Amino acid sequence: MKSIVVSADEVAATDIEVASGTSMQVLIGQDTAPGFAMRRFTIKAGGAMPNHTNTVEHEQYVLSGSAEVGIGETVHRLQKDDVVFIPAGVPHWYRVTGDDDYVFLCLVPHRKDTIQLIENT
Repeated sequence: MKSIVVSADEVAATDIEVASGTSMQVLIGQDTAPGFAMRRFTIKAGGAMPNHTNTVEHEQYVLSGSAEVGIGETVHRLQKDDVVFIPAGVPHWYRVTGDDDYVFLCLVPHRKDTIQLIENT
């Protein structure tokens, strides 16, 4: 297996249509790493991601900004350098609380991921 080095700023971002002010970059995909994906999400100030579930777990590391993040029944106030684990199947949502963009790395295993939106909670 060969290694790669790339600037994250050179990786194209895709808008997340069901969210407001949210985009995702796939920094390391299945074509490079067979076991997991590394993605960088940016939620612009004032933006949010709706309540949803995934069939794969999420490991996240907050790079900048602050947000309220609902995981199951608990709302967490997250900021730079916080680490988050979201088990598969647990509802979660994001709402930026500060004036800065909320940016985080999200690692997920390469398995079939079904995303289901949940009505307002």
